[in-house]
Amino acid sequence: MELISNNRCYNGVQQRYSHHSDVLGCEMNFSIYLPDALTQTETGSDKMPVITFLAGLTGTDESFPQKGGAQRLASELGIVIVTPDTSPRGADIPDDPEGHYDFGLGAGFYLNATQSPWDKNYRMYDYITEELRQLVASSFPVDDTRHGIMGHSMGGHGALTIALKNTHRYTAVSAFAPIVSPPNCPWGVKALSNYLGDDRETWSNYDSVALLKKAERTIPMLVDQGTLDQFLESELKPQLLVQAANECAYPLEFISRGGYDHSYYFISTVVGEHLEFHAKHFGL
Repeated sequence: MELISNNRCYNGVQQRYSHHSDVLGCEMNFSIYLPDALTQTETGSDKMPVITFLAGLTGTDESFPQKGGAQRLASELGIVIVTPDTSPRGADIPDDPEGHYDFGLGAGFYLNATQSPWDKNYRMYDYITEELRQLVASSFPVDDTRHGIMGHSMGGHGALTIALKNTHRYTAVSAFAPIVSPPNCPWGVKALSNYLGDDRETWSNYDSVALLKKAERTIPMLVDQGTLDQFLESELKPQLLVQAANECAYPLEFISRGGYDHSYYFISTVVGEHLEFHAKHFGL
């Protein structure tokens, strides 16, 4: 790893690193917030619990650290926050041929692509769950047995699907205005058809609604949605997840926030409640 930046922030440091990713076949950046204070567990470990935050379309590893406002409370609670990029990057990485923001660079959808030319580099699922996670666990004072995941919009989709497929590896999951069912929205159909092909059976592997319905084990889940979100009806459709949770008695905590939109103003307003949600399940 190469340290790109190191900034004092509350009682901790906000750092940014670059590293070569074998999984994605390119150089990648990630950001990490490291509080000064180390929390103590019953076993006396001096390692801190960690949350991975997944950003949305057009976001980068710097979006949440710069605009999310999570560092103050994270420093008080003693929680590390890791923020990866939203896709592979580089001159040789394929992008949307029409240059649209909702596919290609900045829009990896946190899946493993199977279709050419995307399958060579767009393997964000493996990058998040394996390569980056192992790199962080081996390089920083984190307790990887207490690992939460959260995200926004496309990143909310990523957080939910990753958690539901790895309930034994994540302590809790939360999401801000997530895309809950990509097969049922334009953003998702475009991404899944290009990355995975036309077989919709394979799409269900990245559909939170489908995964929740067949989940054999529950994971604490918090979903937060603003009522004035401009993408609420066309792209996000949280009612599909709420309905599925009700049908199978899944313990989903869903909060509808009157007056809030899709922006980081919304995220920064409620992020404290999400950190406290994860802290509770970390045992802090």
